Amino acid sequence: MASRMFFRGVASLAILSSIASPSFAGGLDRGGYNIDLLFDPSRFAVESTATFVMPQRKLKNVDDINPLNGDLNAIPGYSTSADDSEDYWSPRIGAKAAISDADCMFDYSQPYGAHTNPGARWAGASDNIETKVNSDNYALTCSYKFDMGPGQFRVIGGANYLEMDGFKERLLVPPEAIGFVATGVGRLDLEGDGWGWRAGVAYEIPEYALRASLMYYSEVKLNDVTGTVDMTQVPAALHPLGGLVIPVEGSTAMPDALELKVQSGIAPDWLAFGSVKWTDWSQLQRIPFYNGGVEITSLDLGYRDGWTITGGVGHKFNDQWNGAVSVTWDRGTSQEYGSQTDSWLLGAGVSYSPNQNVEFRLGGVLGILTSGDSSPTTIDGVAVGDEATYEFDNDLVTALSTSLKVKF
Repeated sequence: MASRMFFRGVASLAILSSIASPSFAGGLDRGGYNIDLLFDPSRFAVESTATFVMPQRKLKNVDDINPLNGDLNAIPGYSTSADDSEDYWSPRIGAKAAISDADCMFDYSQPYGAHTNPGARWAGASDNIETKVNSDNYALTCSYKFDMGPGQFRVIGGANYLEMDGFKERLLVPPEAIGFVATGVGRLDLEGDGWGWRAGVAYEIPEYALRASLMYYSEVKLNDVTGTVDMTQVPAALHPLGGLVIPVEGSTAMPDALELKVQSGIAPDWLAFGSVKWTDWSQLQRIPFYNGGVEITSLDLGYRDGWTITGGVGHKFNDQWNGAVSVTWDRGTSQEYGSQTDSWLLGAGVSYSPNQNVEFRLGGVLGILTSGDSSPTTIDGVAVGDEATYEFDNDLVTALSTSLKVKF
């Protein structure tokens, strides 16, 4: 009985730390998918988690390298530095039920997103003023377990429905060049949705708080991404599309991922845990959008595959209190173009259970976003990143995570 209480207590802190640590990952990742609630030993469980992430990426030595749409370095009032990142929330809510040897969970999350907002008064405004991506994911995941050796083996499967939308604004004509009669800003708005699936296996020995799981999450094809390019703030005399609102369409896919998680008791009241995750971000390179077969604009990402590795330990202090610490390394997905470099994160969390039915968690993360620079490159034979160059130092990222679980 003691070993099972240990499993329920300390293992839950391992889950909290794994949720908090990778909250700032590469690509468009904001925590990705998570099925940890499926393993809760209770018959019924409901869990709500909210993580607030505060990245502090700052760009410097910005140089406008495309004189065709105005040299912003030569116009007074355009800064050679900018605060690039915005704070964001990452929510998740799920419910799990067990019937005999089968467990099923439904969850809602926002696994992907991005928000950069350097503004309209920096020297790189022709590359980006503000970009924001949102997601809503609805998933059903089930498992069936059966005895195998000293433990239990699980077969896991499920499906998810993903909705995404977003926009990007950039400066096409400096307002100073047109007497401030318009902003000179072009805007791209997009939305799309699609279905995906997940499958995996797990093996558990509760007496030793041991669990190993391997999960594959399929790509989600967004075949009908539609939207508009709004050029009403750009004079027609200065741009062939000026003054128009143009419907556009395209297609892309959110990447597939493979994740291995392992945890095990290592001493009385002590637990070690770790995970390795690969995400196929390299499939997101250059995403063109068309009107009548003619390319109007594109989203230029140029990502490489993402790798996230986490390791940590948890400790049970008593029947009510548990704690955990973790270290996470995430490989940045940017290559020559962009500011997504490697990150190192230190996570810590505590869990309080006033009784066997309720559990509160609080976690925090302190991390470093490593330094680098952005310069022009070529993707699929097309030049990208040729509007501006910039550099950035090591920057901080912090996060706070809260969670409430009710089980019965």
